[in-house]
Amino acid sequence: MGAGETVEKNPGAVADTGGETAAVEAGLDALESPPRAAGRLPLGRVLREKALPPLAAAVLILLLWQGACAAHLKPDYLLPSPADVWRALSDQWYEGTLLSTVWNSVRRGALGFAVAVGLGTALGLLLSAMRTLRVAIGPVLSGLQSLPSVAWVPAAIVWFGLTDATLYAVVLLGAVPSVANGLLSGVDQVPPLYVRAGRTLGATGVSGVRHVLLPAALPGFLAGLKQGWAFSWRSLMAAELIASSPELGLGLGQLLESARSYQDMALVLASIAEILTVGVAVDLLLFAPVERRVLRSRGLAGARR
Repeated sequence: MGAGETVEKNPGAVADTGGETAAVEAGLDALESPPRAAGRLPLGRVLREKALPPLAAAVLILLLWQGACAAHLKPDYLLPSPADVWRALSDQWYEGTLLSTVWNSVRRGALGFAVAVGLGTALGLLLSAMRTLRVAIGPVLSGLQSLPSVAWVPAAIVWFGLTDATLYAVVLLGAVPSVANGLLSGVDQVPPLYVRAGRTLGATGVSGVRHVLLPAALPGFLAGLKQGWAFSWRSLMAAELIASSPELGLGLGQLLESARSYQDMALVLASIAEILTVGVAVDLLLFAPVERRVLRSRGLAGARR
């Protein structure tokens, strides 16, 4: 009995085979698709899993701090208590200087970081396209990334004086290498098949970079952006600590240096807390949601955490 006779006698077999194939293909498509949200998590679970651990860690740090003060490990004027630091923050608030001081530094950091993203992205794309140039400049970028930002402050002061240009120059020199290296790392992880497929579909030149290369390199590029912001913020604080001038206005770095010169340790620790709060807030409110969205869109396991 031939195959044709089998089909004629059992025509449902073909339909069954086709149904099974469709089911398998649908299952594979589901595996490749990013997981859909199962609905909004209960508020209690969100607080328990997301808010409670950092809150418990903060409480533990405050308890250890208060315990060190109560044990008189250092004199009060060297190790103020959490209440003294809170009082210093309250004084800034009632004097009306807290928000303006934080805003001056955040404004400078955001503007410097935005320019660094533009320059670092252009430099990273240029180096990824020109292999010889990357071999020549790549080690210099890595060296600049490892160079402490504070080392640029004296030179920037000589070049630009005690002006905002000094602060922005230090920020750019600290952040641009990180952004460029992050983009290069992301581009190196892009499968060549993606680029070839894009060229086949007509995505070449700027169109290929926009629609193929940058989206495919986005996870690595995002890591570079996070590191670039960290370098921007650290560079700015280093520049504000040294380049202090009334013409520059009061930023968090200048506030920290002023508190040190007056030996006001409560204000020193309050300034450090403000600098730390800005860094944590930017990461939680800006980078963390973007990172989760990028990972979720690619169906990566890290998006579930």
